[in-house]
Amino acid sequence: MRETMLEPVLTPDGWALLNSLPPYREQDSLARATALRRAGHSPELVSAVMTQSRLRARAQEKFGEFAGRMLFTQAGLEQATRLPVAALHARRFQQAQVTSVADLGCGIGGDAMALAGLGLTVRAVDRDPATVAVATVNLRPFPSASVHLGRAEGHDPTDTEAVWLDPARRAPQRGRDRRLHDPEEYQPPLSAVLDLARRLGRGTQDGPLGAKLGPGIDRMALPDDAEVQWLSFHGQVLEATLWTGPLARPGVRSSALVIGRDGARQMDLGSEEAGNPGDPVPGPVGDHLYEPDGAVIRAGLIGTLAQQLQARTLDPSIAHLTGDRLVHTPFAAGYTVRDVLPFGMKRLASYLREHRIGVLEIKKRGTAVEPEQLRRSLRPRRFGEEQATLILTRIAGEQSVIITSPHPRPSSPAAPEPAA
Repeated sequence: MRETMLEPVLTPDGWALLNSLPPYREQDSLARATALRRAGHSPELVSAVMTQSRLRARAQEKFGEFAGRMLFTQAGLEQATRLPVAALHARRFQQAQVTSVADLGCGIGGDAMALAGLGLTVRAVDRDPATVAVATVNLRPFPSASVHLGRAEGHDPTDTEAVWLDPARRAPQRGRDRRLHDPEEYQPPLSAVLDLARRLGRGTQDGPLGAKLGPGIDRMALPDDAEVQWLSFHGQVLEATLWTGPLARPGVRSSALVIGRDGARQMDLGSEEAGNPGDPVPGPVGDHLYEPDGAVIRAGLIGTLAQQLQARTLDPSIAHLTGDRLVHTPFAAGYTVRDVLPFGMKRLASYLREHRIGVLEIKKRGTAVEPEQLRRSLRPRRFGEEQATLILTRIAGEQSVIITSPHPRPSSPAAPEPAA
């Protein structure tokens, strides 16, 4: 079906018609499709170019100006690596002085574009014929890249110096895609990825391999001598990237890469022998509360962040940190503490009424209370126009509410943070 939908735009006339369309706007789509059919274009071609036009508009978030000359499948766009993130992947290969990379499971070609854009020779491989056709179009501007139909499991490790691999982490189920959480259900499975790293190293040590894994991967399931980097993009943890051989930085087991409005910041965790701090010490609520970025939590860097902030934890099982200093950090959202209450609906409603707080952001961690249900029960708009952020959490095992105000943003972009 997907091959049939793509065929009309793979012809010279279809490609020309697609590229002649103005920027896609949903409110104009029906009229534009009608006009194209009246102009004599077949319904199949009109449907195909309008679908691609809509996908190009959606793809601008991930691919920027490149989207306007690319082809997409719906699933391929959803699963594609954002181009700024792909550029960071590619830079890792470049810094390791790798010159050729096999991109196995290349999808629509986002990572392959970034690799080829740095001048590396790229052999892009995918098992799906429609996806191969799309990637072939998207990689046409890059003469150092070629696209092939094949499977990651059949890759010859002598073909290229290094491998980039993006295992499929979804499986069709009742007409919808189901996310796969067990890495042995990936296609190819994690065990095959690790075996390929060993074969790349010719049996002496793991060779240069990078693999994009799900952010929920257990660090204990991965080799001790590999680096795993959790990546957060504007607050959303997108992936855990496995780096082996010369692509892994010596002495770094886990790292967090946080990409926000001020660019990318990185925090690293080495071996225990390197003197990394342990879990933060519990203590009372201070003047400030810090909510660590999800990548920091996944990478096991709470203790490192607590040391940087001179902070403590509220509860051994909760990732919130608290301290008496206001510190701006890209690795956590910061809040000024206004009050702390034991959780209770009547007590909380009375507090909001007394302080005329009616505009609420409600966040939670370590509690079964649902923010939207709490909002419906409180009906805060009746209390006033003052603003606050309520943080529902546990303090020394007790359900509590911390009333806070977000830290103001720094007036100018912060200087790059050194690796911890």
